[in-house]
Amino acid sequence: MEKLDIHQKVGALVAEKPARSRVFERHGIDYCCGGKRSVEEACRERDLDARAVLRELEAIETAGVAAVANPTAMTMTELVNHIESTHHEFLRRELPRIGGLIQKVVAAHGDKYPWLDAVRSTYADLVAELEPHMMKEEQILFPMIRELDRAVDSGSFHCGGIGNPISVMEREHENAGQALQHLRKLTDDFTAPEGACNTFRAMLDGLETLEADTHEHIHKENNVLFVRALETEPASRS
Repeated sequence: MEKLDIHQKVGALVAEKPARSRVFERHGIDYCCGGKRSVEEACRERDLDARAVLRELEAIETAGVAAVANPTAMTMTELVNHIESTHHEFLRRELPRIGGLIQKVVAAHGDKYPWLDAVRSTYADLVAELEPHMMKEEQILFPMIRELDRAVDSGSFHCGGIGNPISVMEREHENAGQALQHLRKLTDDFTAPEGACNTFRAMLDGLETLEADTHEHIHKENNVLFVRALETEPASRS
């Protein structure tokens, strides 16, 4: 891994790895129009510890080698808790951030790239699908699954049929997957146009990261959690 330095330019760092924009945004550092400043200069203006910010940037480099949670090794309750604390929290943090980037990019570059308007509307549809979807899982389906998990130990099952809410969630997963597929097509596989600014690149990086996380999220639910819940429910009644 290349060692980062506080004298490197903010804009160049984001251009090299757009995911670094998250660190700068978190600290209110302008990496687009103010991208020619060094990390040291940008942090001085914000009264920040430049070396601490640098450590956050370096953490982006190693994030991909972190241990990956194994959903099949978890109980249903552990997996539900993991999905909420990992993927639902990711969505609550990233959906408004990416939405803000899209608005900025459309305002600045929409005339030159008319397809950006379709990105904005498709993303709005995706958010409108995901936000109530999370609420339904957290308020209806996941409590049912937790109860089902407790019933396995106690031998007493009081929850209603779980198949119908699972079917609803799976249909909504399909809708979200189609929206993400459309976003990938609209953006030519999240490829930045020649000469694109850092905000443009950060937007595309955010969309690509959202796609990857959502795919992992849906996999854990459709292929692990829901399968196990449907297999467990009849057994708990016998």
